[in-house]
Amino acid sequence: MASGGGGYGDSSQKIDYVFKVVLIGDSAVGKSQILARLGTLVIEHKSVKAQIWDTAGQERYRAVTSAYYRGAVGAMLVYDISKRQTFDHIPRWLEELRSHADKNIVIILIGNKSDLENQRAVPTEDAKEFAQKEGLFFLETSALESTNVESAFLTVLTEIFNIVNRKNLAASENQGNGNPASLSGKKILIPGPAQVIPAKSKCCTSL
Repeated sequence: MASGGGGYGDSSQKIDYVFKVVLIGDSAVGKSQILARLGTLVIEHKSVKAQIWDTAGQERYRAVTSAYYRGAVGAMLVYDISKRQTFDHIPRWLEELRSHADKNIVIILIGNKSDLENQRAVPTEDAKEFAQKEGLFFLETSALESTNVESAFLTVLTEIFNIVNRKNLAASENQGNGNPASLSGKKILIPGPAQVIPAKSKCCTSL
């Protein structure tokens, strides 16, 4: 059933979770194209919908407010692989994100426009290294060709889903005398220094 057959019945579908995910990065890196390709996913038989927030050009005026980040559980930090400057600005975006958003926010670094390989200005290794240092997930996508966009989205939502479920699990175990060891099955990725990207993230296992 989770194979996404057709779009019918979507309006009546019960949504189990709604997660706020913010898209940030310089203007013209392809955020709105990424936005256009996203929808509701089914994770472990639960229907998960992302409420994606896009800066709608405000980033040009540095007018992205703290309200934009409030309540966000995921962030997609987007740059354009063919424009070095957009990657060079990522640390500034990350700093802003960390000063306004929840400390457990799930962050994925996205190098968009991977279809422009012949104009590449940001080597994959540079971005991978940065993502590892900062404890971020990382993927290169092409919103134009639809490459990896859903995968990036799924990575973020699955991680959020697992964290939320783990919190629920922990809460219910505190009430009973359950064994907390059952929570240790999967590593949570919390943004911050000295974090290792979990081996399960397909992107970065070739280190």
